[in-house]
Amino acid sequence: MIFLIGDVQGCCDALDRLLAEIGFSPSRDHLWFLGDLVNRGPQSLATMRRVKALGGAADSLLGNHDLHLLAVADGAQALKRSDTLAGILDAPDREGLLDWLRSQRLAAVEAGWLLVHAGVAPQWDRTATLALAAEVEAVLRGSDRAAFLRKMYGDAPTRWSEGLAGVDRLRFIVNALTRMRFCDARGHLEFAAKDGAGTAPKGYMPWFEVPGRMTAGTPIAFGHWSTLGLIDTPELLSLDTGCVWGGALSAVRVDGGHRELHQVRCPQARKPGR
Repeated sequence: MIFLIGDVQGCCDALDRLLAEIGFSPSRDHLWFLGDLVNRGPQSLATMRRVKALGGAADSLLGNHDLHLLAVADGAQALKRSDTLAGILDAPDREGLLDWLRSQRLAAVEAGWLLVHAGVAPQWDRTATLALAAEVEAVLRGSDRAAFLRKMYGDAPTRWSEGLAGVDRLRFIVNALTRMRFCDARGHLEFAAKDGAGTAPKGYMPWFEVPGRMTAGTPIAFGHWSTLGLIDTPELLSLDTGCVWGGALSAVRVDGGHRELHQVRCPQARKPGR
């Protein structure tokens, strides 16, 4: 059985309860985490160890918080007051954990679903999304990763062009796959608004509602957007259901035409704005 799991964000106890809820068997099942395994929750180290120990029974996408951990670990960014990553950075098995994280992907396909952490730029189809994700993955696994991570942060450019090159190209790919929520009809990304779909700034809409997007008709599963809530339609799965904020941790079985939703409630580990 194949399960997609929303943002864990360092809530390992909730993850253990969810795995018990689905009757997870590492010899039978495969888990795909949709990114943001760590940060904000109280058990980031335990979460990374738990998922890494599953070996071939689990894969995780890289979310914005996972990339932030890699940037801090390489000295490309400072820890923020709200980060809960110190346990990983001080752990004796730190390097093994970080190497494992760097080996994870930014986009994948499983059981017919295109998997991303946040969204897909409207100009990209499935093939382009996977190819562009691979460009960043190669950099993160290479010797020059720290140089990129130092320049990864930022909102520009806000619109995709095939002519983008260098850091601008890589930054846009990262922002689309790990940060985007709202987008306008011409494909400009907007990063300030973080509430639900009904709060889109004037002229913007949720990225999956952009008319003519190239992934229309492609089933897409994503996390990242906890204020959006659960979306479970034939072509869209939104699975960040706000575990760290006191919501739920969600998993959906997707193999063989199955669509089984499983959830466990989560104690509030973080208050909005803190």
